[in-house]
Amino acid sequence: MIVVTGATGQLGRLIVEKLVTRVPVERVAISVRDVQKAQELAARGVRVRRGDFTDPKSLAHAFEGASQVLIVSSNAAAHGGDPLAQHRSAIDAARSAGARRIVYTSHMAASRSSAFPPMIDHAATEQMLGESGLAWTALRNGFYAASAMFLLGRGLQTGVFEAPADGKVSWTTHADLAEAAAVILANEGQNNGPTPPLTAAQALDFGELCDIASSVLGRPLRRSTVSEDEMRAKLTAFGMPAHAVAISLGLYRASRNGEFAAVDPTLQKLLGRAPTSMREVIAEKMGRAA
Repeated sequence: MIVVTGATGQLGRLIVEKLVTRVPVERVAISVRDVQKAQELAARGVRVRRGDFTDPKSLAHAFEGASQVLIVSSNAAAHGGDPLAQHRSAIDAARSAGARRIVYTSHMAASRSSAFPPMIDHAATEQMLGESGLAWTALRNGFYAASAMFLLGRGLQTGVFEAPADGKVSWTTHADLAEAAAVILANEGQNNGPTPPLTAAQALDFGELCDIASSVLGRPLRRSTVSEDEMRAKLTAFGMPAHAVAISLGLYRASRNGEFAAVDPTLQKLLGRAPTSMREVIAEKMGRAA
């Protein structure tokens, strides 16, 4: 049994949908906080059980019979919570359930010294996995293309994108990363340890994204660079809490340091096709032809 956590979230659901095309549906189970949100998957034959990273007893039931567990990383830090405590609970539950392997949705820039706080948590989780006694795979995912589109959102409306100086980022779609995860889950015994960076074919900074968006839209989207202090003041004025501001500013700082700039062919090899480009992402978002 392959158990996928967070299966009602954007990435987790896509992974399940890709996985059931590669293995018999009766071998797929999901662990979700709200089983009512997973009724469509249950109707397709996926085993659905309640599992909450903050409730270890629920995980014991959700992971029952697991040969592999895919842990979708917690976003608890975005709300002031402790993702590492949640990841440890999931790892412990997977081991207690008798799972042979844990697959974890990590990040291409996982590092103890990253300027982007979530990368530090990914690195610590990978260390936990290494100490778990189980086989494990860390999916070193490229930066989500959806994050780029979220950050560009206001600029797409106003014609000006404001942010601190940045660097190139290997923006990669949820759908491509989900398909790669399904391939890896369907091939137990391969891809042990951290994967190479799972990225699209091109790294782009926000100036380049603005140029692409301008081309797709047929109207200018201008890149305006502001200081971190100015950006901090703006985000704080919008009501963003201090820990979230630190995460947001850390993204730009880490990209300037080149943490997200690597491009690697591994994702293309896993998919058997070219990953989706940012031009395609922007065109789809805007309802235009690429």
